[in-house]
Amino acid sequence: MPRPKTKDELLALGQKNFNKLNDLVDSYSKDELNKEFPKGYLNRNIRDVLAHLHHWHLMVLDWYAMDLQGKMPDMPANGYTWKTLPDLNREIWRKYSDVELKEVRMLLRTSFDKVQKIIIGHTNDELFEKKRYKWTGTTSLAAYLISATSSHYDWAYKLINKCTK
Repeated sequence: MPRPKTKDELLALGQKNFNKLNDLVDSYSKDELNKEFPKGYLNRNIRDVLAHLHHWHLMVLDWYAMDLQGKMPDMPANGYTWKTLPDLNREIWRKYSDVELKEVRMLLRTSFDKVQKIIIGHTNDELFEKKRYKWTGTTSLAAYLISATSSHYDWAYKLINKCTK
């Protein structure tokens, strides 16, 4: 499916890719679920990848909440810039390194549902109009939501599939 251009497409592709990712994870045995990825990857296993997705959901939710309060969010996070994204992603990895996969999956499901509610609560114009929200800069709310949902799930699916072969 091409990049979403409507609310319905955004919801559908997010759900489709989320389900595809979860179906992949569900297909693995317990041993495979805990297998370490090859050296050279920041995310060392399936849990790390899913925790990464969850945390990026939380960041989008925070950016959105800050906007509702009339505040400009720290993007991508307090103390980080888009140029220091690798450092932020390492911090995310550290934060969840002791959390069990089962808990990470529950957290991911919960944060996924919260992001979906944001999408559901908006019109096509509110989602896709560029420069509508100060915090999204020259792009649209949908661009951030696509990056944190369908595109991110696709990245995760491909990474997990590649690293578990």
